[in-house]
Amino acid sequence: MIQAIILLGLLIFFHELGHFLVAKYFKVYVEKFSIGFGPKLFSWKRGETEYMLSAIPLGGYVKMYGDGADYNPEGDTESTPDMKARAFNNKPLYARSLIVFAGPFANFLLAALVYAVIFMAGVPRSTAVIGELMPDMPAAEAGLLEGDKVVSVDGNPVTFWDEMSSYVIERPGREIVFDIDRSGSRMEIVVTPRESVQKNVFGEDIKVGLVGVKVSDQYIRVNYGFFPSLQMGVEKTAEVTGLIITGVVKIFQKSVPADSIGGPIMILQMAKSSADEGIIMLLGLMAAISVNLAILNLLPIPVLDGGHLLFYAVEAITRRPVSIRIREYANMAGMMLIFGLMFFAFYNDIVRIIKN
Repeated sequence: MIQAIILLGLLIFFHELGHFLVAKYFKVYVEKFSIGFGPKLFSWKRGETEYMLSAIPLGGYVKMYGDGADYNPEGDTESTPDMKARAFNNKPLYARSLIVFAGPFANFLLAALVYAVIFMAGVPRSTAVIGELMPDMPAAEAGLLEGDKVVSVDGNPVTFWDEMSSYVIERPGREIVFDIDRSGSRMEIVVTPRESVQKNVFGEDIKVGLVGVKVSDQYIRVNYGFFPSLQMGVEKTAEVTGLIITGVVKIFQKSVPADSIGGPIMILQMAKSSADEGIIMLLGLMAAISVNLAILNLLPIPVLDGGHLLFYAVEAITRRPVSIRIREYANMAGMMLIFGLMFFAFYNDIVRIIKN
């Protein structure tokens, strides 16, 4: 429980920090910076901003002067000229857009940095050494033995298990030449993966190739340098982003069941499980949830960052802001949708617990 609260708190903090820093850059008057919603637990004021920790740890917010849908710069007769100039809605469209986008961007950036730390700390990778063989499967029938070291497949050099397995999985029913090292002797063995129907990460049925070998317990820890780790961190973030977006699309297409959506209870369970397996697993979960949070906030739903960006896109096209009335109705609809999604996620979590 404590791990999950700390994890969520860090993700929310970085998200709101993105909004805060870019707002400060554009000299917007920031009134409040809160981690959590609801009643204030404690706060302190530094400069012009009140920093708060609130009771409900399911989000946060940065309150900027003049950021309400009903703020009318021309009708603001009470503020000083300096305050009017620093009002959020008085800033140019590009500045408002960057301030709003900065929150999700901070989560993408955090994910990339966390993945980079993981790569620098060292990633355990299983070597391409044959472990246990399953009887009556292509590998055993072709003559592969436990302990054989796979040097290449179809002439493609391999060092790690995932390099070999991904090649095999993609080639059901096609002959593959395994170049192996058996106790210092090199030989080639031809294996034809058996076609099998398996579930992919989205729960869909796909055809894969299986040869009937298990990974051995031999692995090496691979440490990467600073700059390669940064590059791999960005690439991993992009990969996870693609998987999540594909998953969301498939939920709407009904090819992935909606009951796969999880809420805070699932996050609690995952955080505890990851913490039990070590700090690296917990960091990996943190990075993945950070990407999730960024994508969730970029959905074009009013009250979310993506909803605000949608309004700004309309403003850029029409050359005038979306009317207050439309924004208010849209925000109410957005709140209802968000609460509905939260209720559905909680419901799925509870049903999952009962089933287990």
